[in-house]
Amino acid sequence: MINATAEYALRAVVFLAGDDTEFVSRDRIARETKIPSDYLVRVLMSLDEAGVVSSQRGRSGGYRLNHSATDLTVYDVIAAVSALPRIDKCPLGIEEHIDLCPLHARLDQVAALADAAYRATSIAELLPGKRKAKQGCSFPHSG
Repeated sequence: MINATAEYALRAVVFLAGDDTEFVSRDRIARETKIPSDYLVRVLMSLDEAGVVSSQRGRSGGYRLNHSATDLTVYDVIAAVSALPRIDKCPLGIEEHIDLCPLHARLDQVAALADAAYRATSIAELLPGKRKAKQGCSFPHSG
């Protein structure tokens, strides 16, 4: 339901939320999250422009979150890097479908549910160690 850019943004933000370092280098973020460095540059730029992260140049520079992990939601991160898809007109182009046809109305309801789930999930909930290992994924650390 989310694109690669949004997935990478979530990986980077979750990593930053779990790191105690004041500023984390782009190279370290890329290495630890397995995000291609060239792609990460664009993701971090979008997150910076949206105010999710801030950057600092120089030897001790890098990136850090601007908000606590409990205050930042999955929605905030995804919306910073990509548009959340919603259906507002019939993609079939049928003129009689002034309102959404039943199929596309249902699909938009699914999108609304996903939107609500993103808004209800904080980044803190995604941090490694907050979930039981049996329930889900581990963070993609390099070995």
